[in-house]
Amino acid sequence: MQEEEFEISDITGSFDFKGFLFKILSYWWLFIISILIGLGIAYYISVRKLPIYELSSLVSVKEKTNPLFTTNTSLTFKWGGASSKVNQTIIVLGTRTHNEKVVKELEFYIDYLEEGEYQKVDAYGNTPFKIKQKPNSYQLQNKLIEVNPISDHHFELSFKLSEEELEKDSISVSYYNYLSEDKISEKILAKEFTKTYRYGEEINTFFFNGSLEKADFSGKINAPYYFRFSNLYGKVGAYRNLKVEAEKGSSVLNLSLRGGNKNRIVDYLNGTIAFLQKDMLDSKNLYATNTIKFIDSLLIDRGDELNKVQEELDQFKEENQIFDLDAESTQLRTRLTSLDNEEREINKQINYYEILEDYLKNRNDYSELPAPTIFGITEASISTAVGKIVELAEERSRYSYTLQEGAVDLDEIDRRINASKNVLLENISSTKRILDREISYIQNEIKNLEKDVRKLPKEQQELLKIERRFELSQETYNQFLIKRNEAKLIKAANVSDVEILDAAKDIGGGKIGPNNQLNYVMAVIIGGGIPFLFVFLLALLDNKVNNPKDIENKSEIPIIGVIGKSGITGNLAVFKKSRGAIAESFRGIRTSLQFTFKKKDKNSPKTILCTSTVSGEGKTFTSINLASVFSLSGKKTILLGLDLRKPKIFDDFGINNKLGVVNYLIGHNSLAEVTQASGYDHLDIITSGPIPPNPSELLMDEKMDELISELKKKYDYIILDTPPIGLVSDALNLIKYVDASLYLVRQNYSKKNMINVINEKYKSGEVKNISFVMNYFEHKAKYGYGYGYGYGYGYGYGKYGESYLDVTNKGNILKRIFNKIFRRK
Repeated sequence: MQEEEFEISDITGSFDFKGFLFKILSYWWLFIISILIGLGIAYYISVRKLPIYELSSLVSVKEKTNPLFTTNTSLTFKWGGASSKVNQTIIVLGTRTHNEKVVKELEFYIDYLEEGEYQKVDAYGNTPFKIKQKPNSYQLQNKLIEVNPISDHHFELSFKLSEEELEKDSISVSYYNYLSEDKISEKILAKEFTKTYRYGEEINTFFFNGSLEKADFSGKINAPYYFRFSNLYGKVGAYRNLKVEAEKGSSVLNLSLRGGNKNRIVDYLNGTIAFLQKDMLDSKNLYATNTIKFIDSLLIDRGDELNKVQEELDQFKEENQIFDLDAESTQLRTRLTSLDNEEREINKQINYYEILEDYLKNRNDYSELPAPTIFGITEASISTAVGKIVELAEERSRYSYTLQEGAVDLDEIDRRINASKNVLLENISSTKRILDREISYIQNEIKNLEKDVRKLPKEQQELLKIERRFELSQETYNQFLIKRNEAKLIKAANVSDVEILDAAKDIGGGKIGPNNQLNYVMAVIIGGGIPFLFVFLLALLDNKVNNPKDIENKSEIPIIGVIGKSGITGNLAVFKKSRGAIAESFRGIRTSLQFTFKKKDKNSPKTILCTSTVSGEGKTFTSINLASVFSLSGKKTILLGLDLRKPKIFDDFGINNKLGVVNYLIGHNSLAEVTQASGYDHLDIITSGPIPPNPSELLMDEKMDELISELKKKYDYIILDTPPIGLVSDALNLIKYVDASLYLVRQNYSKKNMINVINEKYKSGEVKNISFVMNYFEHKAKYGYGYGYGYGYGYGYGKYGESYLDVTNKGNILKRIFNKIFRRK
C-alpha cells in the first residue's frame, strides 16, 4: 500500500506558531550570518555612493508697476494677478525651452571629472582649466578626454578608446554642434592621441575643437582630469527636475535642486533665475518693444515725406521771392493747420482700428499688437481689451510648452480670447462710426476755410498750401518721435517682476545623502528577513509531525503518552536504564492504560496492540519496552511478534527466530515449544518465526483464536507487535483480540497526512480503544513542547531533568513575549 499524496491543506490547516518560534531560535546562526552578509554588502555600497547635496534660493514674483507713467501712457504688458503670475512662473521654470536656454548658456552639457576613491566624480568648478569651444564647431560626444596638468602654463591632452573599441577595425562616433544643434556620425580618425599644449592655445583635433583656458584653482595640479561632451537634451531633461514650491499665502517661490556638485547646483539655480528675470522683463516690455519697432517703420516714411515738403517749400520761396505769409493768410493757415491736425489724429485712430480689426480677423498670434496709446487712443475699453488679448496670447504660448493642442486648459484660453476679441470688434465698429461723423464735420470746416483761401492772391494761396502740408508733416513726425521716446523711456524704466530674495550660495552643509543609516537598517531587515522567510517556509511546508499539537490538530484520537529520543543502543531502554527518562515515559503510558482498562475486571488479562502507519515509527521499540515496564511491575507478560513479514524482536533479547507464531499457527509446534524466556523476570517472548507465504491468512486462522485464549490463561499482559496498518491489513485482523491499541507516531518522521489513515478506521468503527503515542520526541529547545496525557497526569522526565510540563510552560512564556512584541508594534 503506497503512501497518500501530500496535500497543501495538510500544512496550512493550522500553523504551529510555537514550533515556528523555536525553529527561528534553532536557526539563530543563520540569522547572524545573513545579517553580517547584508551589513557587508551595505558597507560596500555605502562607501561607493557619492554624496548628494540640495541647495535652494528664494525669489519673489510680484507685479512691479512703473511709477513714471499712468495706465493710459504705460506700454507695460501686465501678466494678470499675483496668483496667476506665480503659477505661470512655476510652469515656465519646468519647460524644456527655459531649461535648454540655461544649459546652453552655462554649457552644462560639458562634464568635468576627476578621479575619486572608487570612481570618477564631478569636478565642476574645481579644475585648473575651463573649456572654451571654437564657435560653430563640432565636438565628439560621450567620450572621455583626459587632461594632465604639467605646469602652470602647459598640460597634456590625451584621448583613447576603450579596450573593447580598440579591438574593432573601425568605429563610428557622433559629433555634435551645440550652436546649430546638428549631429553627424563619422568614422573616428585615430584610436589614440596625446599632445602637449599651452593654456589658451587653440586646439583642433578629431575629438575636440577649442581651447583650455586657465582657471583659478587651488587643488591638485599633478592629478589627471577629464571632460566629456554629453547629450544636450539628456542634460536638459535632468535639470527639468528642478523643484519649485510656492510659499503658502505669498508670492515667494523656493527653488531647490539636488546633485553631486555644489558649484554646479549654485550656478544652475542662479542661472535659471537670471534667465527667468530676463524673459519676464522681455514679456513685460512687449508693448514697448513692438511699439518702438512700429514707430521706427513709420518715421522712415514720415521723414521722407517731410523732406520732400521742405524741399518744395524752399524751392517755391526762392522762385517767387516770397518768404512769409501776410496777416490774413497766417490766420487762415493757423486755423487750417489746427483742423488738419484734428483730422490727422482722427484718421490715425481710424487707421489703427482698421489695422487692429484686420489683425483680429485674419491672424492667430496676437502677441505683436502695438499699444493703442501710440495713436492717441485713450478709450479705456479699447486699451483694456487689447491688453487682455495680448495677456491671454502670452499665457497660451507658455502653456503650449507643456500641453498638447486640444488640452482643456488651451481650449479654455482660446475661448476667453475669442470672447474678448468679439467684444473688442464690436467696440471698434461703434468707435469707427463716431469717428467718421467727427471727421465729416472737420472736413466741412476745412472746405469753408478753403473758400476764404481762394480769395487770397495766387502766390499767397500756393505758399499757404505748402506751409500747411509742411506743418502737418512736421507735427506728425514730431508726435511719432515723442511716442518713440516715451516707449523707450518706459522700457528703460521697467524692472523684472522677479526679485531675488536669497541667491543660491555654498555656505557649507547641504548634504542630504546618501542615507547610509537607512542602508544598514535595510541590510538588517533584509538580512534577517531572508532567513525568516526561509524558516517560515520550512515551517509552512513541513508536512511531518513535529509535536503532539500536530496530532491534536489532525485527529480526535487521544494521545496517551510521549516517548523521548533514546540514547541507548538497542531497544531494551527500560531494562538497561530503569530510572531513565525513557523508562519513566513508559511507566506514564502504563499508568494511563490502567484508566483505559478500569471498566474491565481488575484481575483479568489485558491485551495491548502496537502498530503504526509505516515501518520505522518505533512500534517494535514501544512493544518491547512497554512489555518491559509491565514485567518490572511483577506482572506476567508476554511479547508476541506478529509482524510475520519483517520479524525483529529476537535480536535484542539474544534469542533465535527459528520457532515462533508461524510454527504454532500451522500446527507444527505447541505453545510451550514456541515460547522463549527473555532473560528477564516475568517476561516471555514468542517470536514470529519463519516468514510464511500467506501471513494474512495465518493471522485470520482459528489457531490464532486458540493462541490468544491460551495466552490469556497464563499471562496478565499480552503485548502484540504488529505490522504497519498503513502498509498491510494484518493489524486490523488482530483488533478483535485486544483491549487497547497504541498507534505510534514518530517526531520528524511520520507525515501529517498519514494520520488520516487511522482516522478513517476510527471513524468507521474498524478500530476502538486506540490512542496515539508520540515516539522519538526531542524537547531540548528545538520545539519546546512537552505534554502530559491521560486523564490529567503528566509523566516522564527530560534528558536534562526537566518535565514535559516545564518545557511547555517555557514555550508558553516565549509565545506570550513574542505576542507582546507584535502587539506593541
